[in-house]
Amino acid sequence: MAELHELTALALWQELQSGRVSPRELTSHYLDRIERLNPELGAFVTVTRDAALARAEEVAERVPKTAPLWGLPSGDKDLWRRAGVPAGFGSRAFAGYVPDTSDEIVETLDAAGAVSLGKTNAPEFGLPAYTESLAAPPARNPWDPSLGAGGSSGGAAVAVASGMLPFAPGSDGGGSIRIPAAACGLVGLKPTRGLVPAGSGIASLGGLVVDGPLARTTADAALLLDGMIAKVGDRIDHHYTLRAPYDDDGPFLGTAVRGEGRFQLGVMTTSAWDDAYEIAIAPEARAALDAAVDAFTAMGHGMEETALRPDATYAPAFRTIWQAGAAGVPLEGEALDLLEPLTSWLVRRGRELGARELGEALSALTAYERSFIAQLSSFDAVLTPALAMTPRPVGWYDAEDGEHNFAQQVQYTPFTSMVNVTGLPAIVLPVAQTESGLPMGVQLIGRPGGERTLLSLAAQLERTVRWTDRRPPRW
Repeated sequence: MAELHELTALALWQELQSGRVSPRELTSHYLDRIERLNPELGAFVTVTRDAALARAEEVAERVPKTAPLWGLPSGDKDLWRRAGVPAGFGSRAFAGYVPDTSDEIVETLDAAGAVSLGKTNAPEFGLPAYTESLAAPPARNPWDPSLGAGGSSGGAAVAVASGMLPFAPGSDGGGSIRIPAAACGLVGLKPTRGLVPAGSGIASLGGLVVDGPLARTTADAALLLDGMIAKVGDRIDHHYTLRAPYDDDGPFLGTAVRGEGRFQLGVMTTSAWDDAYEIAIAPEARAALDAAVDAFTAMGHGMEETALRPDATYAPAFRTIWQAGAAGVPLEGEALDLLEPLTSWLVRRGRELGARELGEALSALTAYERSFIAQLSSFDAVLTPALAMTPRPVGWYDAEDGEHNFAQQVQYTPFTSMVNVTGLPAIVLPVAQTESGLPMGVQLIGRPGGERTLLSLAAQLERTVRWTDRRPPRW
């Protein structure tokens, strides 16, 4: 008989609904997993055992079982505030900080019936594409602990890939869900800008940062996505004048389970960074892309190679926005000395920017968004490598030179940030493994609001590739 952590999140939800397992039993099981595995892997920076068990009892007694995530364990990314729980934001500058209020995404997950087991590891303010801060041990890859987990939702990815959580929420401003999902062999979904009300991206500079799910299966990702979309009765809580996240087709889970349809797919190996950096796609990344192309072709989907037009405006504009976002870090004076070199470089450059530079960068990225969508408008989805390289070793990134560090991140993951700039949905899928057994993934980029197409394609590919049968050594 399978142990609880071996079941999918959807299967666990069914066990909870039937009463064969209680929220407390499930919570205890995952807390025991964390106690055993976390010291080596660094998925969690804070574990709230007592609060989690109390919350499980509360869910069982007071939360309606119709709540979409009823009784399912989860974790809060350490960039989010939960009242009464330390929030370090991956930085030594916030050591010991305990907020007295919670962020909206945390409240949304609670309302959906989830049980938080603690705070998942994240790099300093979520700025790097890897999770190796000076404030906590690094998040290590369950497939090989000498390798990193990616970032910035690295702790969330490690927790799911190693069976410390059934799924986990993350945030994605330049690839921060998709990068660790690819490195750790998971499904990672970045939603359309505006889809998740509590993490819509609308309020972030350049509209970059949205919240979304990491999971082992397509259906589990859809289940968590449904839970992250706030609903109060039949009313959807929207803060902006955007379309409602649900339509007549109902929740996303049904689409992911059915996995129906034939689509026209583009295949692309160009990126927005090609004019600014030397981008080389590793053979392992190319092999994963070829495997996905072969599988989709065999299913009867239309496949056509495509490429982006070169655009020299993207790289300097994105760097400007990333620096400007870092400039808002709420630290002054001697507290700035606690920042890590990459963050310090970004903050310093950001605070040197003028209003004209910022305005020009925002205009350039808006123009890029329109151009990107127009160039790819003939496709239902576009297939790219997830990462350009295999998962990087812990300590691979330059610890002293912020500008070189930034370049290394671009070369590792050139295919993700352009999706944040354009506001499009994208999903990473773990289609292949290297000869040494490391996961390698692909990315599918959808049309605006195209999550259903992405989930359908992902479900079809999952049935063919059967990545759910794979388990990392740390399991």
